[in-house]
Amino acid sequence: MPRAAAGLAAVLFALLVPLPVIVILVLRLAPVPGTPQMLGDRLAGNTVHYSWVRYNDISYSLVRAVIASEDENFCSHHGFDWRSIDKAIKAGERGRRLRGASTISQQTARSVFLAPVRSWVRKGVEAWLTVLVEALWPKERILTVYLNVVDWGHGNFGAEAAARDYFHISASALTPREAARLAAILPDPDDWHAIHPGPYVASRSVTLLARMAVVTRDGLDACVRR
Repeated sequence: MPRAAAGLAAVLFALLVPLPVIVILVLRLAPVPGTPQMLGDRLAGNTVHYSWVRYNDISYSLVRAVIASEDENFCSHHGFDWRSIDKAIKAGERGRRLRGASTISQQTARSVFLAPVRSWVRKGVEAWLTVLVEALWPKERILTVYLNVVDWGHGNFGAEAAARDYFHISASALTPREAARLAAILPDPDDWHAIHPGPYVASRSVTLLARMAVVTRDGLDACVRR
């Protein structure tokens, strides 16, 4: 192998294996200091609200709401929900628009490590990082990081920032209704409103409240229950 090619292979190996493993292991215990999207927003001059909180300082209603909204099979899959992916592919083949089948694990890996730029290369790296995150973090840690870094719109990243900006309370004080509202706007948080919801968000919030009860009834939150 030519020297230049060998050097490139060594760099790629370091970027894809030991470096992300070390960072993921550190973040298994340490709070996430920020994400590429937060950095990009700050560099663009946009306001960023972000405050890390412990898992036990987030309302359990929000835990159930995001599982109901984003990934009902979170506790049973290993990073990828193949049934949802298959449904999304078949819906696309029929010309129907269906929301993406990304799991909470995929969304967490994407948010923490990757810039919000769409490409097939990014998708491949996201898949690899998802495998590492699932292998090196327990489910509770994955959900903790997700709830702390997810974009809730208008410069609010994570449950604490969203709860304080939208409802003027801490994340620990969110009611089931407020949690359902926050989960309902996740697909489009800059255009949908948790405080003054339009017909779709209001209807979806009611649906999520019912699904939150199912999450508890069917043990879909068993891996993160407290």
